[in-house]
Amino acid sequence: MIAINRTAIVRMPGQAFLDWLHRVDPTSGGLSLEDFRREPTVCLLPECGNEEEARGHLEEVRGGVFREQLTGWYRVPSLWPSRRDLDAFDRWFERSFHSVVAALRAAPLLQEEI
Repeated sequence: MIAINRTAIVRMPGQAFLDWLHRVDPTSGGLSLEDFRREPTVCLLPECGNEEEARGHLEEVRGGVFREQLTGWYRVPSLWPSRRDLDAFDRWFERSFHSVVAALRAAPLLQEEI
């Protein structure tokens, strides 16, 4: 294994996100938190020494992360929540930080803008 100098944040929509989605999109009524948990998103932050430092990095990018998640589920920005600060992020998403990130094989890491 090869250690990668990043901190991973594993995140998935939480109950507040699901409640909002059910309100704005009637076709989402069959979705549950279990559906969201099947495929969480893993994002890489700069290497962090503790969760407080990781939260600081998350504060810098949370607007983009919020927009990406909202766009992925409902593309009408006028119906998105207006408050998308870190406190709202904490209510809308379940997440965990991981300081050990390892590649299992020595293959090149590709970068692609999404």
